[in-house]
Amino acid sequence: MLPDRKEITQKARSAGLKPEAVRVAITLPTFRRPEHLLATLNSLEAQGLGSEVAVIVMDNDAEGLEGAEAAAKWFETSALNGLVIVAHERGNCHAYNAGWHTALAEFPGLSHIAVIDDDELAGPAWLERLLNTAERTGADLVGGPQAPVFSDPALERWRTHPVFRPHYATTGPVPILYSSGNVLISRKVLDAMPHPFLDPAFNFIGGGDSDFYRRAKAKGFKFAWCAEAVVMETLPARRAEFSWLNARSLRNGAISAIIEKRLNPGFAGRLRRLAKSLALLAASPLRGVRLWIQSGSAVIGLYHMQVATGRLMAEVGLVNEQYRNPESN
Repeated sequence: MLPDRKEITQKARSAGLKPEAVRVAITLPTFRRPEHLLATLNSLEAQGLGSEVAVIVMDNDAEGLEGAEAAAKWFETSALNGLVIVAHERGNCHAYNAGWHTALAEFPGLSHIAVIDDDELAGPAWLERLLNTAERTGADLVGGPQAPVFSDPALERWRTHPVFRPHYATTGPVPILYSSGNVLISRKVLDAMPHPFLDPAFNFIGGGDSDFYRRAKAKGFKFAWCAEAVVMETLPARRAEFSWLNARSLRNGAISAIIEKRLNPGFAGRLRRLAKSLALLAASPLRGVRLWIQSGSAVIGLYHMQVATGRLMAEVGLVNEQYRNPESN
């Protein structure tokens, strides 16, 4: 099902945008981070991208519109062309879907979309490296690392926590991806996938990207990793607090159980999930001690136990909607 056009409105458009020339659209969802959004846009402009690349900013705050207004003003003087749209339905899946649908509708020669979030900065040659890896490996979807950068340098020790670590270390083909915060997706993937691309059921818990990748893999699409295509993710101090780390770890476990349920519904599937969750819980003390020794942090050592607990909580419908209140995320 395509998004209702009433759910997407256009706020601004670069005067020099030539839709027929665009081959790559960078989609950039934003929600109440206008200052960092501008920093993200500046990092994209510094890439030296030409007319074959356009940026689509998707503001998911239809009431405040701070991001849309800031981006609209930025495009007035930028050499980088693009669009600013408003995704009226709240939720990160709605925002992504609005941007991806707009890219397909606006740019007939589109070959890829790329995604970067409004709390990230693109590293040198970020887009070029993603595209080169896609060409070299033949992958349909290419991910890259989101390097954590805490606003308070004293908190940098937390960057070793598993919730902040990249899933892969080296460039090349990989089995699957997990995050949409730094990814390149080929046009043929979007053409093949049903609408909505990301399931809105994941709007406030996260995991819509993991579910999308799982469905893309089932259709035979190939994945790769580009370790050199780095984005720097700016993290507020609250993400080093135990409450946030605990909530994120529990959520990771819940998402894994929810996706497994979609793969194997029914009573037998639930028994397998419960058995796996209980096995992970039983193994978590030993794994936790190892992680504690490796990281030097007892809090980090709790991660495996928290993931297993999150899986079990999801079986009884207890899933933390960590994105419901963005101010505390």
